[in-house]
Order: sequence, then structure tokens, then C-alpha cells
Amino acid sequence: MNPKVAIIMGSLSDWEYLKEAHNLLKEFGVECDVRVVSAHRTPEVMYEFAKSARDNGIEVIIAGAGGAAHLPGMTASLTTLPVIGVPVPSKHLSGVDSLYSIVQMPAGVPVATVGIGNGVNAGLLALRILSVKYPHIAQKLEDYRKSLQEKVERMNQELKNQTT
Repeated sequence: MNPKVAIIMGSLSDWEYLKEAHNLLKEFGVECDVRVVSAHRTPEVMYEFAKSARDNGIEVIIAGAGGAAHLPGMTASLTTLPVIGVPVPSKHLSGVDSLYSIVQMPAGVPVATVGIGNGVNAGLLALRILSVKYPHIAQKLEDYRKSLQEKVERMNQELKNQTT
């Protein structure tokens, strides 16, 4: 089975935040291509990856980056595929710099951006995008949504038990 989602990151240290997206996609049975693609250290590799992603069967790209965080935006500038940016927490600015770098894209180059370090939401957004085309993913997402509701119901029951 060919990967439908690519998860790219500027550095291996970003994996800590992106593996949550990978784990969720795996849980849903979605194959991923995972790799380090640095916008600054390997721009030619980034260019080739982004330009060939659609031809390689990729349907959604999740791109995580910290600091200057150019990888999601530069990737989005080279493809018409949906790109989801994950701002990675940085040492000095806690990821706010990454968030601003990713979310403030100029008109014409959209990057869907999730919260700082939120690989889970990046994975869920990728699944929602894929669910438009794949009904089995839509059904799994509905089951997932129901499991979240059940979790809240259990928390309320636990809270009720603790307060009575």
C-alpha cells in the first residue's frame, strides 16, 4: 500500500511532536512516508520532495518545524496538496516563533496550522481531509468522535462519584 500522508520535519528532534500524528494515522490504517527534510540544510531535497509528492501518491503533507519554521510554508509554495503545519516548541520562545512563522503565510500559499506541538490534531486534520475521499476513514473518525464523547461521560460520572 502506498503512503497517503507524508510527515516531514526539519530535524529529528521534531519527531517527539510528530510521532503522535504518525501513531494516530497508523491506528486508522493510513500509511505514512516519514522523513527529515530541512528547508535550510537540504533545500534541494525539500524542493524535489514537494514537487513530486502528488505523483508519488501523497494526498496530505504534515510538516513540523521549529524556530524559523520555513518547512511547511516552503513546501506549500511548491505543491497544491494540503499542507498542515505543526509548530514545534523551541528552547527560547516555546514555539511561539514557530507558530508565527507557519500561521502568517502570505495570501495564495495556505498552510493549515495546528497548535504548538499538537501532532494529534495534525493527524486528525489529515484524516478529516482524507475522509472526503475515503468513506472507511470517515466512519473511523465518527467512531473516534463517539469515543471522545464517552470519555467525557465517564469523567462526569467519576466527578459525580467524587462529589457525592
